[in-house]
Amino acid sequence: MNSALPIHQSVQAQIQKAEGWQAQLDLGLEQRGSRTVIAQRKHFGPLVVQKPFYPEGPVCHVYIIHPPGGVVGGDRLTVNISSGEQSQALITTPAANKFYRSAGPLARLHQYLSIDTSATLEWLPQETILFNGSAVHSRTRIDVSEHSAFIGWEITCLGRPASGESYTDGHFRQQLEMWKSNRPLIIERSLLQGGQGVLNAPWGLQSCTVTATLLAYPANKALLELARSSITAHTDTVCSATLLQDVLVCRYLGHHAEQAKAVFTAIWSAIRPALLNRNACVPRIWKT
Repeated sequence: MNSALPIHQSVQAQIQKAEGWQAQLDLGLEQRGSRTVIAQRKHFGPLVVQKPFYPEGPVCHVYIIHPPGGVVGGDRLTVNISSGEQSQALITTPAANKFYRSAGPLARLHQYLSIDTSATLEWLPQETILFNGSAVHSRTRIDVSEHSAFIGWEITCLGRPASGESYTDGHFRQQLEMWKSNRPLIIERSLLQGGQGVLNAPWGLQSCTVTATLLAYPANKALLELARSSITAHTDTVCSATLLQDVLVCRYLGHHAEQAKAVFTAIWSAIRPALLNRNACVPRIWKT
């Protein structure tokens, strides 16, 4: 894969006519000597990274920061991550991503993750909180290669129940894809609209306000059993693990982002040694 990450001209052209913040972050990760480094870093707008951390030796831990702390209608955030051959990286965020009420314009979050041969990437962002009345389109595409490995999750919170705010208005369109050699492994589309029946129906979200998905590649039955064993310990949650082709797919449905993160962290801790040949090393930013 090409590790060059040029800023898309189409995105640049939109800056002049955009209604909100336009931000893009391009990162190229490479293995140099005994550790992975950020070899390429380009950004414009309020989307940056801190210096990399190395709490477990060669693995590069990176924190993506969005200084405004929230996204409003008209904002567009684009993240491009290219993991070069044999690189090892874990990427997370220091806080939840918040999408505020919109007066009409759509807020967009596009994330593109490319993982080259023999590279590993862990994509573990904090939760996304959708305020009532938000209008959001989120797309995440993961491109894996032969002998590469990936673990990642997305956690979505509808409204702010703790503050008495239900998700009765607004809409959230979500795309989640995983590809290998131009062949789709996972393609998911969902549209959640405030007040829609699917939010409360027994065949839908069952009145739950937090929904989450974890993906791991490449997976097999042994990895599936590790995930299911870790879920069993959380008897008070609605969570499942399934094997689809070579992809482990875990789902969570509930009312608490912290609970979703706890379950997914348990799954990650269980499968990481088998998939990436290293024990779990929790990012220190999660403890602050």
